[in-house]
Amino acid sequence: MAAPGGTLNCEDFSMFQDVLKAMRTLDDRIVHALNTTLPTASFSGKVDATQTCKDLYESLIDAHTSRDKAIKTCIAETSAVVGRLREERSKDSDNLSLMKQLRKEQTKLKMMQSELNVEEVVNDRSMKIFVERCRIHYIPPKIQ
Repeated sequence: MAAPGGTLNCEDFSMFQDVLKAMRTLDDRIVHALNTTLPTASFSGKVDATQTCKDLYESLIDAHTSRDKAIKTCIAETSAVVGRLREERSKDSDNLSLMKQLRKEQTKLKMMQSELNVEEVVNDRSMKIFVERCRIHYIPPKIQ
């Protein structure tokens, strides 16, 4: 899965987090983006605030969708690995290295699942800021 910061690596959780961090740049800088693109009352005639807000909204939705898809893809891949390791463990319950690998993958899966919660917080924060600043210029369609 490609991402702006590089290729999403589901096997290495640190790399996974680094790519997500790069993908969250727009959300992290939304206040700055709004401050630099939305005009104040004295400059309101020089910039199309409606189009600016619409473009920012579409960028936010695209970013949220791509991150959600990336996280869920990695969760699915890691879940498959955990399932395979559980099957192997049921056949060979005395294999300590297999048990260690299973625990490692289960921990990674839990951390990836927690990224979904982080993602929800990031998305909510960004949308709240967007609505506060753009509500008079652009009303986005209802999100399912």
